[in-house]
Amino acid sequence: AFYKLSNTKLQIQAYVFDVIRASVPKLNLDDVFEQKNDIARAVEDELEKAMSAYGYEIVQTLIVDIEPDEHVKRAMNEINAAARLRVAANEKAEAEKILQIKRAEGEAEAKYLSGLGIARQRQAIVDGLRDSVLGFSVNVPGTTAKDVMDMVLVTQYFDTMKEIGATSKSSAVFIPHGPGAVRDVASQIRDGLLQASLNQ
Repeated sequence: AFYKLSNTKLQIQAYVFDVIRASVPKLNLDDVFEQKNDIARAVEDELEKAMSAYGYEIVQTLIVDIEPDEHVKRAMNEINAAARLRVAANEKAEAEKILQIKRAEGEAEAKYLSGLGIARQRQAIVDGLRDSVLGFSVNVPGTTAKDVMDMVLVTQYFDTMKEIGATSKSSAVFIPHGPGAVRDVASQIRDGLLQASLNQ
C-alpha cells in the first residue's frame, strides 16, 4: 500500500506558493496590495484543480496580509514620503504664486489710484492758475497772460528753492540763480510745451 498524499498541509502550501510565485511577479507592489482578492481567487482555482483528485474541496482562500521584505517596506515608505513632499512643495509654490499675483494686482491698483490722484491734483493746479491769470488780468489793466505766467513761474521757482533748502536729506543742489535764470526756466518750459503740442 502507498499514499498519493502523505502530507496534506505541505502539499497545499506548495501549491499556494507556486501560484503566488507565478502571479505576484507580474504585478507592481502597489497592485499586489490592491489585487489581493484576485490573487486569492487564482490560488483557490489552482488548489481546487490539484486537490479535488485527492478528495479535498477548497471552499475559500483568503489572503490576510502581504508582508514585503523590510528593505522593500522602507523603500515604499520613502517613495510615499517623497510623493507627499512633492505635493506639499507644489501646493506651497501655488500659494506663493497666488500671493505674488495678488501683490502685483494690489501694486497695480495702488499705482492706478496714485495716477488718478496726481492727475486730479494737476488739474486743480491748472484750474487755479487759469483763475489766477484771468483774475490778475482783469484787476491789473495792461497785463497780459504771459506776464502773469512769468510771475507765477517766479513764485514757483522761489517755492522750489525754499523746499530744497528746507529738506535735510538734500546734500548739494546747484540751481542757476541770477536775473535771467527765471526767464531761462520759463522759456524752457514754454519751449517744452510747444514742442509737445507740435508732436501731437
